[in-house]
Amino acid sequence: MTDLVISDVRGDEAAHPPPRSRLAHLRGDGVSLVIDTATDPQGQGAPASMPQVLFWGADLGDLADLDPAEITAALSRQDAAGTLDAAWQVSLLPLEGEGWGGRPGLSASVGGIPVHPRWAHVACATDPDGRRFSVVADDVVNGLRVDSAVTIETGGIVTVTHTVTRTADDAGDLTIEWLEATLPTPKAVDHLTTFAGRWTREKVPTTSTIPRGATTRQTRRGRGGHDAPTLSIVSIDPPRDRSGELWAVHLGWSADCTYRNDRMPDSVDVLGAGELLRTGEIVLGAGESYATPTAYFAWSGAGLDGLSERFHRFERARPNHPRSPRPLVLNTWEAVYFDHDPAFLLTLAELAAKVGVERFVLDDGWFLGRRSDIRGLGDWFVDRAVWPDGLGPLADRVHELGMEFGLWFEPEMINLDSDLARRHPEWLLHPADHLPTPAHLSWRTQYVLDIAREDAYAYILGRLDALVTELGIDFIKWDHNRDLVEAVHDGRPGTHAQTRAVYRLMAELKSRHPRLEIESCSSGGARSDLGILEVADRVWASDSNDPIERQDIQRWTQLLLAPELVGGHVGPTTAHSSGRTTPLSFRLATSLMGSAGFEWNIAECTPEELEVITRWAALYKEVRSVIHTGTAVHADVRDPALRVVGAVAADRSEAVFTIASVATLEDSLPERIRLHGLGEDAIYDVRVRDEIGASRHGFATPAWLSSGTVALTGSFLGTVGLQIPPLWPTQAIVLHLTRR
Repeated sequence: MTDLVISDVRGDEAAHPPPRSRLAHLRGDGVSLVIDTATDPQGQGAPASMPQVLFWGADLGDLADLDPAEITAALSRQDAAGTLDAAWQVSLLPLEGEGWGGRPGLSASVGGIPVHPRWAHVACATDPDGRRFSVVADDVVNGLRVDSAVTIETGGIVTVTHTVTRTADDAGDLTIEWLEATLPTPKAVDHLTTFAGRWTREKVPTTSTIPRGATTRQTRRGRGGHDAPTLSIVSIDPPRDRSGELWAVHLGWSADCTYRNDRMPDSVDVLGAGELLRTGEIVLGAGESYATPTAYFAWSGAGLDGLSERFHRFERARPNHPRSPRPLVLNTWEAVYFDHDPAFLLTLAELAAKVGVERFVLDDGWFLGRRSDIRGLGDWFVDRAVWPDGLGPLADRVHELGMEFGLWFEPEMINLDSDLARRHPEWLLHPADHLPTPAHLSWRTQYVLDIAREDAYAYILGRLDALVTELGIDFIKWDHNRDLVEAVHDGRPGTHAQTRAVYRLMAELKSRHPRLEIESCSSGGARSDLGILEVADRVWASDSNDPIERQDIQRWTQLLLAPELVGGHVGPTTAHSSGRTTPLSFRLATSLMGSAGFEWNIAECTPEELEVITRWAALYKEVRSVIHTGTAVHADVRDPALRVVGAVAADRSEAVFTIASVATLEDSLPERIRLHGLGEDAIYDVRVRDEIGASRHGFATPAWLSSGTVALTGSFLGTVGLQIPPLWPTQAIVLHLTRR
């Protein structure tokens, strides 16, 4: 192996030259990883081993003056003479041969016989900035190599990737069952938080004590799914908004996943995630490789808000992160559904521009034969029976009005009742006997198009490219409305190849049209991960525009994703997904705290409602820079009916908060609401933004709310807070704070 150094770096500042050592210390943005790189720590000629992460968590400061032997001694189980068959410290890729009794990090086979790696050579290196550590481990007996990388990214997010390569020429193909990224967590963690849900109720958290043993949580839907795990969080005590230590992992992958937690009695705990591969999905011949999706690990010493801050900082530092102000959107789905009337839609576009909309999106129903959801998918040609002059007049008028023009597609799907399916039945990503019979009905009357086929890929790319060019499309709402069931590509399970093809398709389309933006929608929030956001610009969080449901859907989606990446629109008075009727003011306040817009036929609005939404549109444009660049903050409230969502500018000069009620409050004297994240000594003018209308509440109106303004220090607001009135259900107060 190559020699390493203890490399202490805070941000980009290199410390004084350190001594040679078998330890690597990665540091950045308040996070440390200490890695033991000794491949034969007892010096007895044992097979080489993968490095071990001895610590992952809070920044340890400069360790360059410490003796590495003292560090390893402080964390070791016993002296070198001990011979217990147990992995007291687990390696970066934990394996059974190391005495590890949990789930192996790699499971592979040749001809049905398991492969147990024996590393003959392990080479390690640390980048000069002290934020990236890489490993190359060779198994010459079994003919495979693993390349691993651990990096502390902006925000203190730790990324882990592995790549396995078949190096033998004549030893048979190597089948990969799984290859997963892991990092250790302290034995003190005792609670696990994960997520589930269903259509229109995504991202529902569940916290429980951590089960003993090696446990997994998986999704097998070919997309993340509405019940996707999304994040696994382990914590000391149940997680809170503003305090406590926790460790989390997210897999940047838009398909089948495994989230894992190993709480073994004879080792440190292990947290990790990886792609769930079907039997025979990845088979490597000589020279072929499989690379894992990126696993994103985050430590927080400041509760859930600390976790969000790390993920949001990382996302905003990405080169592909959207930098322009997030436009106010009107999407036509809940306005017209499939009832496309060109004259009315032109009128709706003009009204949208008048109230302040900046992006007008024509949803499903514009292409050949698409009068319902049972036909037409795949035939991406404008239906001249409905649009006799094509979409050009609408797109031109939208642009003349100063708005962007967006169009809905579902490129990965196909209906059997389509010209494309009749021409190319072989393009379906399903075995032949998957097609409907009296005993076997299709999913949502649609099927999946195998875009991992180069001919199908070229067709879809060509159609989208032509329409974007012809119409000057600025934005694509890219939908994906069914699970992948019995996905078969080229005789093997096809989910992996399909997902990679989707990423490539989006990337190639955007390379041809650099100003084009794409939204990932998958029956709502069934595909909202950092994998799809490598090529998309925002996600649609849910098909539910019920603001009560949206309060929690957006809060938990934004735990991972920055608010500007999360689409949330104002729906009709009565939500189509729940049948619940809610006030306009509550719907507006809920949409404000993300990437906002309308999913509503605003031509049905009264003059008074149009006036309100026009004022709100101006408010959104005024404060979106704070919401979309600031630090997300929440409050640990006791009353389960209260929701507090805030954003504080990076320099703490400005903040926006919403205080909302989703049910009847428990007490007629509610708790005071603390507004966190402000400059402690600064004085803030707290102003009630009543553009959405006044909140409705019980008999008591605090004086500050009556006057609409109050001036207090950040310390007072964060420690004492504001007395709120007994809000009625589905009411909200929007606060705008500016520093004097």
